Amino acid sequence: MKKITIAIDGFSSCGKSTMAKDLAKEIGYIYVDTGAMYRSVTLYALRHELFDADNQVKVDMLEKEMSNIHISFKFNNETGRPDCYLNGELVEKEIRSLEVSNHVSPIAAVPFVRQALVAQQKLMGQEKGIVMDGRDIGTTVFPDAELKIFVTADSKVRAQRRYDELKQKGMPAEFDDILKNVEERDYIDTHREVSPLKKADDAITLDNSHMTIAEQKEWLMKQYQKAAGC
Repeated sequence: MKKITIAIDGFSSCGKSTMAKDLAKEIGYIYVDTGAMYRSVTLYALRHELFDADNQVKVDMLEKEMSNIHISFKFNNETGRPDCYLNGELVEKEIRSLEVSNHVSPIAAVPFVRQALVAQQKLMGQEKGIVMDGRDIGTTVFPDAELKIFVTADSKVRAQRRYDELKQKGMPAEFDDILKNVEERDYIDTHREVSPLKKADDAITLDNSHMTIAEQKEWLMKQYQKAAGC
């Protein structure tokens, strides 16, 4: 069976990462969470006060710091999934906070940040046999991917999922704040100048507003089998 590249793009809090992780594990592919990479840069920027009083990115200062930001993934045997590390520190929990969520879209819109991370992502996928999710995987990182999925869902449904996820982890959460964050991120992601979020012409749309996890898995597996010629 030929190895392929699977690109999963879509709006925030659509469950792209969970979907991509589960698929990669099931078919024995490598999974890369590009959102975690942008979140890690955001966490670094927050820790080093690289946002001004109006929450605008201090672009010049961030550019000087980029060489000090090293992101890696290590496989977690307990979860069966990769964990994200920032400069050698496990940051899986920290990068999922609402504070990081509120700041990640402006960071992801900075051209030199996208350029640096896209270059890393392209290298990761050279050998195929990879599942990668994000905002511009099918349009910018892997325009030749054999399978491209574009995931969407109602904004209130996505906010509820995010709320439930944070509560489950014991993290503070207010539904209205999360909904506002989801809608603001949608706007920023679709209107940025560099690699805006948009569906690739040859991508298959998945609206999972009213789908169960099991239904998503079944649907995605069928798309993979078709693309890989199973």
